[in-house]
Amino acid sequence: MTISESDDKTDIPEEPDRRQFLEKATCAVAVAGVAAAAWPFISSMNPARDVLRKSTTEVDISQIPVGEVKTVEWQSKPVFIFHRTPDQTTTMQASTGSKIDPQTDEERVLNPEWLVVIGLCTHLGCVPNKKPEGWFCPCHGSVYDNSGRVLRGPAPKNLYLLPYQFLSTDKLLLGKA
Repeated sequence: MTISESDDKTDIPEEPDRRQFLEKATCAVAVAGVAAAAWPFISSMNPARDVLRKSTTEVDISQIPVGEVKTVEWQSKPVFIFHRTPDQTTTMQASTGSKIDPQTDEERVLNPEWLVVIGLCTHLGCVPNKKPEGWFCPCHGSVYDNSGRVLRGPAPKNLYLLPYQFLSTDKLLLGKA
């Protein structure tokens, strides 16, 4: 008995719909697998909870009397919140600032009544002491005015500003929300 050529071939009908479905399903499972494997790596790049907790600090400024300074901690740095008197505000707005790091008072405050600066000397990072005319760094003699501008001494810059906003008349948010 001879086998004819037609008997060698099996007649399997093509099923393009099934093949396309299997290809798409395989791709979908592969993409899901890659995403599942990448998720822990991507998630590890987010800041930790303790870092997020320190990123902003809410401060009640209603208890700070006029002419007084409150020191709070923000990102492990001291921050001076100074409730300036009307005379101090007028004097600071009229002065041109320092020749070392020129800056107007309007560039340094959001509300003329309040000065908010990082309380570290820009020379070597000491904490300046508050005096009636401004701040004095006892370590090397840098002097800052009531707007945090360096007047004399080895400090190369004014006291640093930080991002802050007034949430209300008696609440201040330090840092970016």
